[in-house]
Amino acid sequence: MLEMREITKLFPGVKALDNVNFKVKQGEIHALCGENGAGKSTLMKVLSGVYPYGSYEGEIYFAQEQCQFKDINESESLGIVIIHQELALIPYLSIAENIFLGNERANKGIINWNETIRQTKNYLDIVGLKEAPETLISNIGVGKQQLVEIAKAISKKVKLLILDEPTAALNEDDSENLLKLLLSFKEQGMTSIIISHKLNEINKVADSITILRDGQTIETLHKETIKITEERIISGMVGRDLENRYPTREANLGDVIFEVKNWNVYHPLHADRKVVDNVDFYIKRGEIVGIAGLMGAGRTELAMSVFGKSYGNKISGQLYKDGKELKINNVSDAIKAGIAYVTENRKENGLLLQESVTKNISLASLEKLSKKGVVNQYKEMIEAKVYCQKLQIKTPSIFQLTGHLSGGNQQKVVLSKWIFAEPDILLLDEPTRGIDVGAKYEIYTIINELASQGKGVCIISSELLEVLGMCDRIYAMSEGKMMGEVMKEEATEERVMGYMTRTNEKERE
Repeated sequence: MLEMREITKLFPGVKALDNVNFKVKQGEIHALCGENGAGKSTLMKVLSGVYPYGSYEGEIYFAQEQCQFKDINESESLGIVIIHQELALIPYLSIAENIFLGNERANKGIINWNETIRQTKNYLDIVGLKEAPETLISNIGVGKQQLVEIAKAISKKVKLLILDEPTAALNEDDSENLLKLLLSFKEQGMTSIIISHKLNEINKVADSITILRDGQTIETLHKETIKITEERIISGMVGRDLENRYPTREANLGDVIFEVKNWNVYHPLHADRKVVDNVDFYIKRGEIVGIAGLMGAGRTELAMSVFGKSYGNKISGQLYKDGKELKINNVSDAIKAGIAYVTENRKENGLLLQESVTKNISLASLEKLSKKGVVNQYKEMIEAKVYCQKLQIKTPSIFQLTGHLSGGNQQKVVLSKWIFAEPDILLLDEPTRGIDVGAKYEIYTIINELASQGKGVCIISSELLEVLGMCDRIYAMSEGKMMGEVMKEEATEERVMGYMTRTNEKERE
């Protein structure tokens, strides 16, 4: 159905794609795997016309016809539809308005709302979304928004559906439902390309897997001819075997460094909705503590509210560091108290994408680099070079715009920013979301190193295996409450999940 021949794409200082060849058969689910920066998303943007013909070298054939797309509209007119990792929905428009945005059901410039609503209902039925077409996007969760994007693709008479990290922001249930939907589309003859770092999901649904490394095609594996294991995929992606997904560590725990007591937080817009309910937790020096929970459990709300009340309303409770109560009213207070928060959404809240790597690393610690309000740019550059080396940030230069780096390297820049701030307590919210296994291992090593320095580390993660593999002690949250606490030696997926899915106060231990 699709053949891309010798695709080469250059960016300033980087060869993102180097003579890539890629073939997809009619009616299959084809996975595209590789480390961050391997060229997966770039290849799909070339295919879909986001990068127009003339901005790359090579040839594209779709249904045996050569294609030279000038923009995304031309690729969509042939039925090639891409759903990007960052969903392209307008929050204050309805589901129906989003599905037909730019593709309105109109006659002589007048929208036929009855037809719009009728067709929206049909497409929502196909994707299994039970929401009214008039519902605002801002009022539905990320999992449902992903289904709206797929419904939007179907409305464009999709023949080849491209999904870039479709389950990165989804919980396990929503991920499972999405994968089932892809399999049902396959039965109806639709062809899909899926980019994902979740190798267990890839193995579950993909018929073929193409592996890219450093902008080159390494190999394509077909399930019909070879038994594909996660280890086999990893070895193709990183060029070596990763015997352990999580680096080993000898925990050396000290006294309690940080403690949260009777912590309550209300929703910033819905004043009567409690999102964190009387939570207690603590972290010891040198300890890595995990907080597990399903989407909506209140984990991010807890971390952000603790970090200088950067989320929520009517916040109450006490924070203690080394036994002394802290008075923290804003983010500056939190930073001065030695608390750092690595956000789950690095692109929106963690980085200035249009600024250099240097500017981002120094962002939270300008006082350390300035005198009388003037930043010493020489010192700033020296520190940026040190952290690029220390955390192995792959960038052509410390002056490279951060938005041009891969996801894994962007995450390392966020970590550099907070490590440079020299915090004692690090709250890491989804620290490896959307990152490949090789980069994950590097970030886990950095986290272990921080703990070995006697810092208190808290990891919030939707990946249960990550929490089990990295943490000395695990808390489980549900509906804003701490429902249980498990030591590493006693922790199993079943036990932690049991706590995560409890909602009854009497079930808490």
